[in-house]
Amino acid sequence: MARRGFHEAGEKPRRFYKIVGTAEVDGGFEVTLDGRCPRSARGARLCLPTKALAGLCAEEWATQEEHIAFDTMRATRLAYTAIEAIPTAREATADQFADYAGSDLICYFAEAPARLVDRQTAQWGPVLDRADLELGLVFLRARGILHREQPQETLAKVRELALEGADFALAGLAFGAALYGSAVLTLALQRGWLTGAEALSLARLDEIYQEEQWGIDEEAAERTARLVIESSMLERWFRAIS
Repeated sequence: MARRGFHEAGEKPRRFYKIVGTAEVDGGFEVTLDGRCPRSARGARLCLPTKALAGLCAEEWATQEEHIAFDTMRATRLAYTAIEAIPTAREATADQFADYAGSDLICYFAEAPARLVDRQTAQWGPVLDRADLELGLVFLRARGILHREQPQETLAKVRELALEGADFALAGLAFGAALYGSAVLTLALQRGWLTGAEALSLARLDEIYQEEQWGIDEEAAERTARLVIESSMLERWFRAIS
């Protein structure tokens, strides 16, 4: 296929292929469109480390209709990030992941109301406890919104855990930290402690509480629907590369 710039903004290209598949090649598994591998704007082939991950990306290509909506192809976009950006930015990406741990969402408990505090304690507490028990990550818990410094040993360990994985794992961690505002929830999802739905629910715990009190507007509902899709994709991403 021609090197069409699927990352580029502008008019959506027409779907130009009929059959989507995967093929084993040296170095992994490629997505195929009528037998040919799609390339990014920079010419990178869509080659994945596992057959399951290639299948996940292939599903996105197969569900495109008359025009290709690249913004809906979340796994494919993340794959191109892992292929093109992560190899030369591993250290910086791990630093960013550790930065999320430094102000991790689930370390900041509300001061009131009591029902919300109780919910946070019951739902966030066990995840933090498990991170301590199984990963040796000791996080200090704060009340209110004032920043609280986390132990440098904890942040160094988070960075180390991020760098332990290959490029596709690191790309997933970076995506998850931005999605949830939490390195801890992302590590929990990666390790199978939580499903994508559970991780997102914990990340949105405060929002869910507010929605229960005041209802949900259309814009918020649309945003949540997008987050649900992204969190589900990330769960499948981690399972596919494990």
